[in-house]
Amino acid sequence: MRLENIIALTNAKLLNDPVVSVYEEIVFEASKVKRGDIFVAFDTFSIEEALKNGAYAIIFENSVFISDDEVAWLQVDSLYNALLRLLRFRLVEKELSVYECDEITLQLALSTDTASKVVPLRGNMQTLVKKLWDTPDGSILLFCEKYTQKDLFTDIKELPRIHKYIVDITEKTLFETSFIFNNIYYERVSLSPFFIPFLEHLLNFYVLQGIEFKLRKFEHLENFEIIFTNKNFHIQEFGTSELVLIFEKNISLIEIELDFLQKHAPWAKMIYLVPLHVKHPKECSAECFFYEKEDEIIEILQKSNFHFALIYGVGKEILEQTSNHKISKQLTFDL
Repeated sequence: MRLENIIALTNAKLLNDPVVSVYEEIVFEASKVKRGDIFVAFDTFSIEEALKNGAYAIIFENSVFISDDEVAWLQVDSLYNALLRLLRFRLVEKELSVYECDEITLQLALSTDTASKVVPLRGNMQTLVKKLWDTPDGSILLFCEKYTQKDLFTDIKELPRIHKYIVDITEKTLFETSFIFNNIYYERVSLSPFFIPFLEHLLNFYVLQGIEFKLRKFEHLENFEIIFTNKNFHIQEFGTSELVLIFEKNISLIEIELDFLQKHAPWAKMIYLVPLHVKHPKECSAECFFYEKEDEIIEILQKSNFHFALIYGVGKEILEQTSNHKISKQLTFDL
């Protein structure tokens, strides 16, 4: 790649008059730089290693010391925007199939082992560039607009809704499911039946594409995140407590999650908590509480009687913050 093309792609300012104007590859890790490469410096500490490995050009954002005048020093106003332009240019050269899906389907895809040609996307621009730069031609990308800029891609398809097979649930609790899909039995998967319609959609897509898959443990789903606690709201092992908190950061899922719980656990005493600015969802039997600050959530829970509490707008981190806050107050008092 020629120097003038790099400058045009990244909107960079050339700070010196380098000896070389034609380069090999664009590299993002100093340890992988080879002679003649362009190094994108996410931090200034890695530049020296890149130079020792033979970098002929350095792309950076913040001011740096120009230690080698023969190398091209390219400063950009925004490394994020420069990476976005570089990645767009790179992806156009590849024959990729890009599919947009919702955030729950994407998280299920991240918890499923598939052929290497399937690449679910989640992460900041630095992570995406490293993941996609050398993605093989013909790969299938899954993305959600919540996590990945849509204008990164030129041709986007919607995940097809052709369901050749159904997920046949054979046994279920609120928090585990046994089911059959495509004649394969999956026993006591740690996945609430709430997720099954999304999983069915994803697995049928894999079947349609001829992609082999293997389900892993669904341990890090951020939607409908189920946490068992004791009366002091300390996190307990899965299934070892009758007190359950369900965290959901996506406010738009309030109604379908409330409907699911009322349908599958009509016996349960249920409450839900939402931020003060959120519009009250449709009428339901569960009691609704509004909070203005996150600190108020634990206070509301302590004063309420319930089996399940759905908490919208935050994650389980508030339990850890609360524990740390109590420990900090106790230490201060003891001193």
